[in-house]
Amino acid sequence: MSKMKVGWKEEAKLSELNIDPIKVKVDTGAKTSSLHAFDIESFEENGVTYVKFKTCPYKRHPKKTISCQSEVIDYRKITSSNGQTQLRYVIRTPITIGDQTWDIDVTLADRKKMRYKMLLGREAMKNIIVSPHEAYIQSE
Repeated sequence: MSKMKVGWKEEAKLSELNIDPIKVKVDTGAKTSSLHAFDIESFEENGVTYVKFKTCPYKRHPKKTISCQSEVIDYRKITSSNGQTQLRYVIRTPITIGDQTWDIDVTLADRKKMRYKMLLGREAMKNIIVSPHEAYIQSE
């Protein structure tokens, strides 16, 4: 995959979670990507841990929720920008921005008070060049 130029915010698609579109803040200050999630419940199936959760990716439609489910790949201690540390579920899901799709690790967190329901952290930016003065470069 070649380097793709993105703005400080972009529209993305998380097809395996049926989230299309979601406005993403490209955050070079955050190590890990994060997705707004609530009603989070873990369960086991055939020795594999899964998590089911709901999300509301649309700021202008706060009652439109999407139910999601994914395999848990890790648990991570995350320190937020306000200094609070919490243990979060980590899932792996494909993200599509523009015409490129790649897998990213995403922590699940309550971001209902945040302006953007998803952050794209540095770990997910291996093939990205960020233009901090532009927005929606890859959006149609």
